[in-house]
Amino acid sequence: MDKRQIDKFFQALNRNIEGLAAGGKLEVILTGAAAGTILGGSRPSIDIDFEISCDKKNLKYIEDAINRASSVTGIAVNFSEDIDRWSQITFLDYRKHTAAYKTFGRVAVSVLSSAYWSIGKITRYLDPDVDDLVKVLRNNPVEPSALAALWGRALEKSPRSSASFTFKRHAEHFLRTYGAAIWGKGFDSENCLKAFWKSSDKY
Repeated sequence: MDKRQIDKFFQALNRNIEGLAAGGKLEVILTGAAAGTILGGSRPSIDIDFEISCDKKNLKYIEDAINRASSVTGIAVNFSEDIDRWSQITFLDYRKHTAAYKTFGRVAVSVLSSAYWSIGKITRYLDPDVDDLVKVLRNNPVEPSALAALWGRALEKSPRSSASFTFKRHAEHFLRTYGAAIWGKGFDSENCLKAFWKSSDKY
């Protein structure tokens, strides 16, 4: 998935909602590999993951338009009104932490900030996710202790589940293993771990 394909899909989507009632619009928040692509990552993906927000009376029309755009472009999509429900680890107040990407007619597309996007990568933590996360954090600098504290808050605010234990281990492993490669030789992994543990003190 590259920016050209992302744009192609949302251009097609806009064409498919031209019949929307006057003033109607669709707001989209990109996440997953598509967001990673825009943020400077490089993990290959064959689909686009995003959240939609629109007037409830237009929801069925929008859903049909998304499916038509997917069929026309051959690009698979996953979408929801609430991407926080996709994971056992919460994305916290993610809607307040996005940046505008592009507007395609009536479709306004934003992307999650690299810090909030990283919560999903730490949750899943497959090798391609780790590689993507390293690239994105290099291209979008985030103060490491602040990022660690954010992960800790996400863990602390999430219901206890099997994912809680693995998220904690993933975060600890990532900071110890990849921190210096992202933030340089002066990176202090123990200081970041303390910030993570303090924010997730119930664990």
